[in-house]
Amino acid sequence: MQESRLFRILYYLLDKGRATAPELAEKFEVSVRTVYRDIDALSGAGIPVYTEAGRNGGIYLMNHFVLDKVILEDQEKREILSAMQNASVVGIEGKKTTLEKLSALFGMSPEKWYEVDFSRWGSQTGDNEKFELLRNAITVHRRVRILYAGTGRKKERRTVEPLKLLYKSKAWYLKAWCMKREALRLFKLNRILECGLLGESFTPKVFPEQEVISENAPEGVLLSDGLPEEEPPQVILSFSAHMAYRVYDEFDRSQIEELPDGRLLVTAPMPEDEWLIAFLLSFGSQVEVIRPAYLRPVLAERALEIYRMNTSDGQSIPERNQN
Repeated sequence: MQESRLFRILYYLLDKGRATAPELAEKFEVSVRTVYRDIDALSGAGIPVYTEAGRNGGIYLMNHFVLDKVILEDQEKREILSAMQNASVVGIEGKKTTLEKLSALFGMSPEKWYEVDFSRWGSQTGDNEKFELLRNAITVHRRVRILYAGTGRKKERRTVEPLKLLYKSKAWYLKAWCMKREALRLFKLNRILECGLLGESFTPKVFPEQEVISENAPEGVLLSDGLPEEEPPQVILSFSAHMAYRVYDEFDRSQIEELPDGRLLVTAPMPEDEWLIAFLLSFGSQVEVIRPAYLRPVLAERALEIYRMNTSDGQSIPERNQN
């Protein structure tokens, strides 16, 4: 307990510059005598902490102080800086300044081994601004008004109480209480077309994860952190070798079998719904459905509809090359 308090006193002094003993005693809920014992302990550990009497006195650290190795190992310092960098890149207010202070304190710079940008390729700042607005709404417990494009539904305005931002399977989601549905819902961030912070505060609700329902899934599908509660049926697909870059983007390596002729056989649980048809059509002629068999004519008919819509007469269809 004392070690924890010693660190908290140390970082408090680093942040404030100096403090009085009564101020520290009130802050950490101990006696003034205990504060002075803690200051002696810090000084004994090699921390250049000083006390100064008088009206403008107080307890302070020597300027340009750097934490010595006896307090934190280099690896521990790097881990702290990395954690602070995680917070700063997602725009958490004040963490960039804290990161700079700790970098100076430790006498080392954080290793910038990654970069985070929430915007899509080709977009400007809209995605980042939306993420920041929702993050702020979660932090201060304010309701948000959104315009949402749901699967198979018209665009719809909702008032939600944002609880958490969730990253799952290469996409960001907002976990929120939907005022209209009176239930917890997952909203895919890319489908939130507009959002605005309201002046209405709320008390965050707590729900079991299995009660989360996705606004992107068919009506009534229960989700747990964005995944179906009951695993969907296995779908077997055969992809051309030319689609390897996309196949490895979309599926886990354990779901992919590389065939001798270069084709990729994928076996994966996938929901047999409108989303799957659209997903398969995005591969054009480079995918073949092996199972379930009933999807083959469905996919072929949908492709035929697309062809008819995009030909001049909408009637003639060239014969398939049998060679």
